[in-house]
Amino acid sequence: MSITYNEKSRSFKLRANNTDYMFKVINGEYLGHVYYGKKVPDEDMDWLLRLDESPFTPETNNRDRAVYLDTTPFEYPCFGIGDYRESALKILDSEGMSTCDLRYVSHKIYEGKPALEGLPATFTTDKSPAQTLEVTMLDAHTGLEAVLVYSVFENLDVITRSVRFRNTSDKPLKLTRALSACVEFDHDKFDMITLNGSWARERHIERAPLHHGKQSIDSCRGESSHQNNPFAALCEHNADEDRGEVFGFNFVYSGNFIAQAEVTQHKKTRFVMGINPLDFEWLLESGETFTAPEVVMVHSDEGIGKMSRIFHDLYRENLIRGEYKNKRRPILINNWEATYFDFNTDKILSIAKEASKLGIEMLVLDDGWFGHRDSDNSSLGDWFVYEKKLQGGLKHLVDEVNKLGMKFGLWFEPEMVSPDSDLYRAHPDWAIQIKGRDMTLCREQYVLDYSRKEVRDYVYSMMKNILDNANIEYIKWDMNRQLTEVGSAALPAERQRELWHRYVLGVYDLMGRLTTDYPHILLENCSGGGARFDPGILYFSPQIWCSDDTDAIERLKIQHGTSICYPCSTMGAHVSDCPNHTVGRNTPFRTRGHVAMVGTFGYELDVTRIPQEDRDMIPAQIDEFKKYNPLVRTGDHYRIGNMFEDNTWDAWMFVAKDKSEALFEFVQVMARPNMRSRRIKLKGLDPDAYYYEESEPDKLISGAALMNAGINCAKAWGADGIKGDYSSKILHYIKH
Repeated sequence: MSITYNEKSRSFKLRANNTDYMFKVINGEYLGHVYYGKKVPDEDMDWLLRLDESPFTPETNNRDRAVYLDTTPFEYPCFGIGDYRESALKILDSEGMSTCDLRYVSHKIYEGKPALEGLPATFTTDKSPAQTLEVTMLDAHTGLEAVLVYSVFENLDVITRSVRFRNTSDKPLKLTRALSACVEFDHDKFDMITLNGSWARERHIERAPLHHGKQSIDSCRGESSHQNNPFAALCEHNADEDRGEVFGFNFVYSGNFIAQAEVTQHKKTRFVMGINPLDFEWLLESGETFTAPEVVMVHSDEGIGKMSRIFHDLYRENLIRGEYKNKRRPILINNWEATYFDFNTDKILSIAKEASKLGIEMLVLDDGWFGHRDSDNSSLGDWFVYEKKLQGGLKHLVDEVNKLGMKFGLWFEPEMVSPDSDLYRAHPDWAIQIKGRDMTLCREQYVLDYSRKEVRDYVYSMMKNILDNANIEYIKWDMNRQLTEVGSAALPAERQRELWHRYVLGVYDLMGRLTTDYPHILLENCSGGGARFDPGILYFSPQIWCSDDTDAIERLKIQHGTSICYPCSTMGAHVSDCPNHTVGRNTPFRTRGHVAMVGTFGYELDVTRIPQEDRDMIPAQIDEFKKYNPLVRTGDHYRIGNMFEDNTWDAWMFVAKDKSEALFEFVQVMARPNMRSRRIKLKGLDPDAYYYEESEPDKLISGAALMNAGINCAKAWGADGIKGDYSSKILHYIKH
C-alpha cells in the first residue's frame, strides 16, 4: 500500500515510489510533521519530533504551551494560538476574531484520487495509479472543519495536497488565508530555486541560499503572471542537474498565489504554498464549503534534472487531457508577426497557399478578424466577423484554406472587452470595476467579470456561433492584461474579496465548456506570451504560448527555465522572421528551427516575403521535426548547457525511455577565437550499450564513453554544422 496508518503510534506514512512522507497525531490532537525524503523502512520515527525535549509538551506542562506551539512542526499550522511562524490558515469568525485551532478528528484511506470541485487537478490512469488519505480536522470553537487531502502516486515520486473546508456551525465565518500545503524541514541549508521574469523574459531561473526570515514569490495580478511562476524548489547547496536532494512544489492554479520559505529562530525551514492571502476573503455560511487548489510536490534524490523529469512524466500522463495528449500537434503558421492588423482575405490566402506548398499543416488567423478591429483599441467582446476585412466571411476563408489541405485556427481573447465595443456599450457593468472609481485601461481594454454566469454565457454563445459555422480546429485563447479595481456589480459587499478567486473559477468553467463541447479542437493558451504558463491551464490546454519573444537566442533561457517544471511538448515555439520583432537580432534560419523544435513547432512570419534561401529550408525543417517529435514529446529531457551560467553555448538532449535513441541539440551562441572544440558529456544513455550517430553508422561508441568522456563540438562541424555565432547542430544517436 502507498499509505499506511500505525494505530499504536498514530503515525501516517505515505510512500510515493522512492519517497516517504510521514506525520502523526501528537497528544491526541495536533498533526505533527515527521519526515519527508528518501524512502526508509521504519514505520514510526517519533524521535524526530523531539517530544521528550524542552519545552515540555502541553499534556505534561501547560505553562509552556505557547513555546511548544511555536516550535512544533505542524502539518497544517493555524494563526493565533502561539505559533508565530507563517500560518496556512487564518479566519475571521462571527465575533470578529481571527484565531483558529484545528485538532485531529478522523481519517480515511482509499484507492484512487478525487477530482476537486470547479478546479483542475491531476488524475490517475492505469499507468499511474494513486491512493488518497483524507484527514479531518476541526476547530471546535468556530465549527470550521478542514479536510487535508493527500494523494500519493505509486509509480512516481509525487504527492499532491489540497484542503477542503466546511462550516459546520450555524454562524457565518470568513477564510482570510487558506493555503493548500505546508511542509516543515528540520534545517536551513537550502537554496531556493524560482522562475521569474517579465513580458518577453519569462521563467528565468533564479537560485539563492535561504537566510533567516521569509523569502517568497507571489502574484497579485489575477493570473499566475510573467513576473513569478507558481513553482519553487528547495535543494541542497551542492545540488545540480544530476546530484543532490531537491523538493519541488508547483501550484495547480492560474490566479494569485504565494510560495514562501521561512527560516525560523531555530534554523528550521517552513515552506507554504497556496492562494495569495493578499486581498482574499471567502465567506462560509453555515454548511458551505471551500476547496483550496492542488499543490504538486516532487522529491528527487538525483538532482534538479530528475525532479524535472518527474514533473514532465506526471503532467504528460496525469494532467494533460484530450485528443492531443499523446499526439503530435499540427505544424502551424500564425499571421500575427506577418501582418499584425493589416490583412484581408486575399493576404491570408496568399500566405496559406505558399505555406501549404511547403508542408505547413495549419493556418492560424490571429487578432483583428472581428468587430471593426484595425488596431488594439476596439472590438474585444464583439465576436462577429469583420467582413470589411474578410470579404466573403470567415467560412469562405476557412473553406478555401481547407481546400489547400490545411487546418484552420482562430484567435480569441474571451476574457476582455474594449470600451469601443457593442458589448461594453450595452453592458458597461459587466467589466470588473469599483463603482465611482476611474477604471484603469491597459492595452485599451477592460477585464470582463467572469464571476458572473450571464457574462460567461454571453461570451460563450458568441464563440459557439463562430465555431459552429466554420471548420475551426484550433483556438488560441489570449489574455493581454491583468486585473485592477477588482470589484463586481453582482457581488454583495461581504463577498467582494472573493472576486479574485471567482474570476479564475469562471475562466476554468468556460474553458471546461469549450473543451467538452469541442473535444477535437486543439486549445492553446496565451497571456501576453507566457503570463499564464501554469499547470491549471495545462489541464485544459495541452500547449501554452511560451513567450512573445520568439528570438532563438532569448528562447534558450526561456525554454530552459520553463523545462524546470513543464514538459517541452507543452511549449508553444515558432520560427519567426529576422530581424527579430522583439530584440532586433538576426539568427540563422536553421538555428531558429532547431530551437523551435524543442516545443510544439510552427512559423510566425510572412512566408511569401522571406528570403528564398530560408523558404527552401522549410520542407526539410518540417521533415526533421516530424522525425524527432515523438522522441521530444515522450522522451526524458536532459539539460546539458546552462545559459544562466555560461551564455556562450547551450545544449540539451531527449532520450527514449528504453534508451534506444537520443537526440542531442547544440547551439553555439558566441564563437571562441583561437580555441579548440568544446568537449561535452552526454546524459541519460545506457552505459553498457553501444551507439552510433545516424550520419556515421559504422562508428560505434559506448554509452559510457559518450557520457563520461564526451564528444567534441567542433567549430566547423560538417558541411552544415557550427559556423560562427548563433549556429546550431543536432545529432541523432541510435542504440546498436
